Amino acid sequence: MPPESQQHRAVHDVGSFYAETSATPTLPGAPGTDAEHDDTLAPVLVVDTPMSRVRQPRDLVNVVVAGVGAILVLVLAVYAHATTEGVQADVQNFGSVLAQVLFVPVALLEALIMLGVPVAVLTEIAIRRQGRQVVECIAALVTGLTLAALATWAITTWGSDELQIGMSVPIRGVYTLTIPGFIAGVGGLLTASGPRIRRRTVRLSWNLLWVSLTVVLVTGQVSLSGVLFALLLGRLAGMLVRYVSGVRSERAYGQDLLDGVRRAGFEPTALIRVRDVADDDEPVDAYDRVSDEEATARALAEGTELAPGPSSVAITRYSDNRVYALSQDGGPRLDVVVLDGDRQVIGVLTRLWRSLRLRGIDGRSAISLRAVAERAALLAYAAQSAGVRSPRLLGLAEADDSMLLIQEHAVGTMPLRDVPTEKITDKVLRDAWRQLEVAHAAGLAHRQLTADVLLLGSSDAGEPEVWLTGWESGDVASSTLARRMDLTQLIALLALRVGAERAMASAAEVLSDTDIEALGPLLQVVALPTSTREEVRKHKEVITDLRQAFVDRLPEADVQPVSLVRFGARTIITLVLSVVAVFVVLTTINFEEIREALLDAQPWWALVAFALGVVTWVGSAVTFVAFAPVRLSVFRATAVQAAASFVALAAPAGLGPAALNLRMLTKRGVSTSLALATVALVQVSQFVVTVLLLVGLSVATGDGGVLRSLPSTTMLAAFAIAALVVASAFMVPWVRRWVISKLEPMYRQVWPRLSEMLGQPWRIALGFAGNIVMTMGYVLAFDAALAAFGQDVALVDVAVVYLVGNTAGALVPTPGGLGAIEFALITGLTATAGVPASIATPAVALFRVVTYWARIPIGWVAMRYLQRKGDL
Repeated sequence: MPPESQQHRAVHDVGSFYAETSATPTLPGAPGTDAEHDDTLAPVLVVDTPMSRVRQPRDLVNVVVAGVGAILVLVLAVYAHATTEGVQADVQNFGSVLAQVLFVPVALLEALIMLGVPVAVLTEIAIRRQGRQVVECIAALVTGLTLAALATWAITTWGSDELQIGMSVPIRGVYTLTIPGFIAGVGGLLTASGPRIRRRTVRLSWNLLWVSLTVVLVTGQVSLSGVLFALLLGRLAGMLVRYVSGVRSERAYGQDLLDGVRRAGFEPTALIRVRDVADDDEPVDAYDRVSDEEATARALAEGTELAPGPSSVAITRYSDNRVYALSQDGGPRLDVVVLDGDRQVIGVLTRLWRSLRLRGIDGRSAISLRAVAERAALLAYAAQSAGVRSPRLLGLAEADDSMLLIQEHAVGTMPLRDVPTEKITDKVLRDAWRQLEVAHAAGLAHRQLTADVLLLGSSDAGEPEVWLTGWESGDVASSTLARRMDLTQLIALLALRVGAERAMASAAEVLSDTDIEALGPLLQVVALPTSTREEVRKHKEVITDLRQAFVDRLPEADVQPVSLVRFGARTIITLVLSVVAVFVVLTTINFEEIREALLDAQPWWALVAFALGVVTWVGSAVTFVAFAPVRLSVFRATAVQAAASFVALAAPAGLGPAALNLRMLTKRGVSTSLALATVALVQVSQFVVTVLLLVGLSVATGDGGVLRSLPSTTMLAAFAIAALVVASAFMVPWVRRWVISKLEPMYRQVWPRLSEMLGQPWRIALGFAGNIVMTMGYVLAFDAALAAFGQDVALVDVAVVYLVGNTAGALVPTPGGLGAIEFALITGLTATAGVPASIATPAVALFRVVTYWARIPIGWVAMRYLQRKGDL
């Protein structure tokens, strides 16, 4: 055996350390000895890469929260000035009383805090020889002062009068902007110095700061909004410095980790850190790169297993926790899963986001480290009690800011991710379904079935066995929806490995037809765990193949996806754009001019515009019926177009009719691919008719009107530049492939259907006639809205303004083009048709009322009718 110094150097050379301790061996479950005071400790090999400093995600969250809070203070200073001023006045009523009892001048108190607090805190930190934190505290102090100064300059330079008054306080009859920089600076320093419970000077300094805030507020030196804003800036500065620089790690490493394992009742001979060796971004640990023969010989002499084992590596991938291989003298090899407190905020935020975004996903109340560990233990014990084949949890312990879960090592198993496809036999597939069925029978739901939580092993008789691990995110007494989502996750996971047909066949061997039928509406990417979603995005055909296999097995079942998402990124973007568009429209409207114009408007023309808007439903229905591959009732098709007016309340312009047309066709038994081709053909025909109408109106009237002014020099230059950019982009191979990949599916869908339609020219003529009726209905309704205000505009001009403006506005994905279409139409009337803004605005408003808002109640009635009849 080599000398101790050589052992230490050998392990340290690969970024690890060697902890030589000793203890009286204890049996699992027996009271552990006090390892910290035992002088008979046996040597223990610890291979690890401890982190002395970490960036805590909760610090970044606090930065965001402080920034949002500061913005809200500015908003309240403008829009709730009366309230904040009233609160401030009530507080300042005590100013005269305070002046009588306060024996220290306010200026002196501020100077005491600005100089005394930093000196006291920095002195204590320096005495403890924490030089780096001294620098961090000074940086936070300077950052806080800088942010306060920049904020003061920005508000003074660019802030509105309302904002400046809201952040000001009257001093000698003059409003003075007050953002106390000493509060931001000291607040940043105290935040960067750490929790107040650890240092007495920090605790006393916070108390002194709160006292000073009260004093300056009640004496009228600063405004309430200014105090809150400065305090939040200080908090932001301190947290930002903490996150950028990192904080001292409070995780359990080395001796603390060993003591925790011993308190759980185990005596290790070695603890070796497990990492995902397939991840090139992770630092490689000792078991990968041990090159020192003495260290290797020492580990082998003590029976240490240097290889981590595939199942242990899988734990690091699906849990994002530290994992250690624990070797015992004469005992089985175990796995130690370490949960770190500074990592829990990520899990909390992830669960909160999913519970808010997805329907049927309950939030988790476990927010503390101990609660998370206890929940993991509860699920592990529940799975064991239910008879699920899963590694047994043997013990728990706490060490510093970490919780240790000690469990059996799944000897001889391999995660499904690493299993060759040829080894995934039908027996393996059946056993996977049976293990999940056992869990569901006990009311357990897993919620995170991935290729790393399914382990493949073999029994003593050589039969394949499937293990289910990673129950930390699961539920006891779970809901039916949660269990069905488990089934969806498993069938998608198996389909990625063995194909959709084998996955569906294996499910049919174990599940009932009722359970399989429930899978159809849940076959969505959003229902899958993150790692599975990433694989599905690479193999997009998997979900489609699964749906087809589902239909082949149960032709009468409904595969229409149910709504699992309350909102997505598109919804958020749509909401923001809607608010911005409405704000722009409302802030640019002269309501007095509109009121006068409405008083002079002719109501009969409004009724004509509404009637013409109803005619557009008939035209759209005729086109839909003409292109549909099955026989449809014109009345039902018209009702579908009316229902689309209700859907337009939430869907971007143009998507409502397409979605409902697709739904009606699939309900009539039309295959999804053929229905998509039909809907695409309808949309293409609408585009063609729009272009032909512009040309036809110009020729028929003999005067191009505004159409002549469209290709101006500026527009021609813009078109030339755009064409040059597009041509340059197409020279890049990946751009060209991306465009082709987007256009080719539409071409493949539309062309076969169009070829079939060419053999029935009357259908094409009828479809085009319907599009003409629909488009001209909107154009004439727009013209009627203008006529209501006495405006006689050439029909070709009205058509150009409507078609161009409606198309441009519809490109903005707001519900029904709300805000964007109004803005585009008003701009078109004033800029090209010469209509005064005082007339264009109410005319467009009237047009949108009769063709959008007034039709929503009718659309709701049509939607309810079609749902009762089974058409939607």
